[in-house]
Amino acid sequence: MNGATVNWSRIMAPLAGGESDKAVLRAAAAIAAPFKAEVLGVFAPPDIADIMPWMGEGFMGGVQGAAVESLKEAALEGQKEARESFDALAYEPKQFMPLQSPVWMALSMQGRLSDVVVFDNEAARSRGPLGQAFQQTIAAEQRPVLIARPGLDPAGHAVLAWDGGKEATRAVRTALPLLQKASTVTIVAVDSAAPREFDPADLQGYLTARGVTSQVRMVSGGGEAAPLLLKTAEELGASLFVAGAYGHPRLQEFIFGGATRTFLAADAPSLFLSH
Repeated sequence: MNGATVNWSRIMAPLAGGESDKAVLRAAAAIAAPFKAEVLGVFAPPDIADIMPWMGEGFMGGVQGAAVESLKEAALEGQKEARESFDALAYEPKQFMPLQSPVWMALSMQGRLSDVVVFDNEAARSRGPLGQAFQQTIAAEQRPVLIARPGLDPAGHAVLAWDGGKEATRAVRTALPLLQKASTVTIVAVDSAAPREFDPADLQGYLTARGVTSQVRMVSGGGEAAPLLLKTAEELGASLFVAGAYGHPRLQEFIFGGATRTFLAADAPSLFLSH
């Protein structure tokens, strides 16, 4: 490679204390290994502080008090399960960190100090205990995320969904360390995907200057671009799909655009998103 290699130093894996923690940790270790980066397993329990305002005055008595105690017990049990999954991960260096209230503030801080945050499909589809954490990580904190799916291989084939826009281009820049490790990199563009004029050769030149050899696949076809991009990635045998996250904030909720929802709904390949 001619370009300088960029190294990552910390990959963060939010944990909920369930069976899915194991797969998330394995994925975090897989992308950390080429850089000898630390895997940070962060246990993020439900935050009791978030439900207190809904309980009203005198919440520590009667049924309300019992509910709080039940949440505390569930959090301790979840932490125990998360720790067991973390200890079973045969990778070093690694660090386990249980978060305390205010959980979201602590999770945000650790995400800011990590290079990539790894989630599973359930969280990426706003389901399960980490669904809100996923949306806040990518939307509010604008941290790069990896949605781990079967077949993830940092040394495999990486496909870049590119339309010349700032979101897609930023995703490529952010994913550069992974692209420098990939055996094959393909830029996939749909000729009718964007109102702007763009030439994939421009992105090829950017990557070449940074030591990444790439090829271009232009796709023609009507309809939405996202399904065409995913279909092409599948045909190419991609293990990683890099895309920009599109969406708009609405009050306290982040509304993903149609293309991003299509990417999140897919089962493969693993998805690297940056907003």
